[in-house]
Amino acid sequence: MAKFELKLPKMGESVAEATLTNWLKEVGDTIEADEAVLEIATDKVDSEVPSEVDGKLIEKRFEVDDVIQVGEVIAIIETDADVENSDEDDSTESNETEDTSTQEAAEVAETFVDQGKSTAENNYSDSDRFYSPLVKNIAKTEGISIAELDAITGSGLEGRVTKDDILQYVEDKKQGKVTPTSTKPSTEAKPSTAATPKPASTPVNVNAEDEIIEMSRMGKMIAHHMVASTQTSAHVQSFIEVDVTNIWNWRNKHKNEFLKREGEKLTFTPIFMEAVAKTIKDFPLINIAVDGDKIIKRKRINLGMAAALPDGNLIVPVIKDADQLNLLGMAKKVNDLANRARTGKLKPDDTQGGTYTVTNVGTFGSIMGTPIINQPQVGILALGAIRKVPAVIETPEGDFIGIRYKMFLSHSYDHRVVNGALGGQFVQRVAQYLEAFDTHREI
Repeated sequence: MAKFELKLPKMGESVAEATLTNWLKEVGDTIEADEAVLEIATDKVDSEVPSEVDGKLIEKRFEVDDVIQVGEVIAIIETDADVENSDEDDSTESNETEDTSTQEAAEVAETFVDQGKSTAENNYSDSDRFYSPLVKNIAKTEGISIAELDAITGSGLEGRVTKDDILQYVEDKKQGKVTPTSTKPSTEAKPSTAATPKPASTPVNVNAEDEIIEMSRMGKMIAHHMVASTQTSAHVQSFIEVDVTNIWNWRNKHKNEFLKREGEKLTFTPIFMEAVAKTIKDFPLINIAVDGDKIIKRKRINLGMAAALPDGNLIVPVIKDADQLNLLGMAKKVNDLANRARTGKLKPDDTQGGTYTVTNVGTFGSIMGTPIINQPQVGILALGAIRKVPAVIETPEGDFIGIRYKMFLSHSYDHRVVNGALGGQFVQRVAQYLEAFDTHREI
């Protein structure tokens, strides 16, 4: 019999971890290749992890609600087939299913254990930082204290310590590149792990008639990322009013024909997305990300499209290479992502790789908004409600008052790297493209 390690697969750019939400198989259950073994969730989307082999589940490494890093072993499957990561051999070692990464850490840190390093039980939950079960296990095996663990600079999401970080730390200790930290409790302040101090929670008085509602898993993740975004980026906004009368009339003229021909609705969203993609090509320094003191200029234009879910939460599917789509292609892509978002059928890759986000606050009647940037992007555009308003119309014969369809565009951008001139010019150019819409174009 061979043993296959089922690992958390890579789920897209910037996704470093997932939460285990449900086991679909129990220890002893038979599993077929491509059959789902467990369900996971990221801050973007829910998904299933299938088995790559036929076999029997013999070990679970994590429990429901545990956070798993990409690449970590989730479960062990016993199979008759020969697999690449089989632990079977002719030796008599007793630790056949021991985690490979833990074995490596034990080998490189052996000299420090021999020097009398304390391997006493450490309560890593006392730390203010989050550590995955694998990192805690390696730290415990190597006798790494909480003070040492807290001092390690993490390369994972939000500065978390990954398996590679702790293994590198152990290797550096072996080579004498770092000085072992005392395992005794330190009275000094721990190094900050965030750019800003963690805000103190405000006490809440609960009365007898009040109802306590537990936040959903996605709600907690959204709340965390919104706070993290405001603490990361210096948010500033620019607003502009746009006359979309030509677009309104053009859509009314073609929407029935489009529905009959394509079997789906023609909304305003693809028209706005087309204008945003064209504007990003004009102002490529909006299509960037910040990595410490470096700016990453994105080559691809991938537009995030915020969509409301039936449970009240939001999700942001991504239109990849939006600048390469014509209006018909954009309309079909928008409808496809919106429909799959509402029915919970998005795949992890559908929500990854966004370089700029558009959100439609006008769906619920808001005329404008100040949206929070979707990290690590540096800008987000809010579309306000389209309203019939009186407006001054300029003509060669003079000005007069008429009824026009207008809306507000609200542009939030990161003032660390986007100044007011660029932020204002960007939203102005979007407005210019919308007002210059060709009413004779076909779709």
